[in-house]
Amino acid sequence: MFEKLGKNPEFQKVYKQGKSKANKDLVMYVVRGESGPNRYGFSVSKKVGNSVVRHRITRLLRESVRKNDALLREGNRIIIIARRNVRDKKFRDVDGAVLHLFKLHELLK
Repeated sequence: MFEKLGKNPEFQKVYKQGKSKANKDLVMYVVRGESGPNRYGFSVSKKVGNSVVRHRITRLLRESVRKNDALLREGNRIIIIARRNVRDKKFRDVDGAVLHLFKLHELLK
């Protein structure tokens, strides 16, 4: 199981200090070089869809991170933000987008 980012101040730290990279489905902010396991936060705006849609996307993102966390270096703080495009995607597409951003950020072992 992966660890979650805490409350708003922790999110704000990642937004301010982190590097961001994006693809057409997701945006990822990463702060590297801290100690301990990777910690993740997810953000799905109301612009993406209603509550049911947002929760579905969050579950897909969480599952992708759970599946791929073992492939990553440790000590990162990561926020994944869903874009509107991700609304109609299947798990395979979301997982591919997450892996693509992990590669762009050079987080893979």
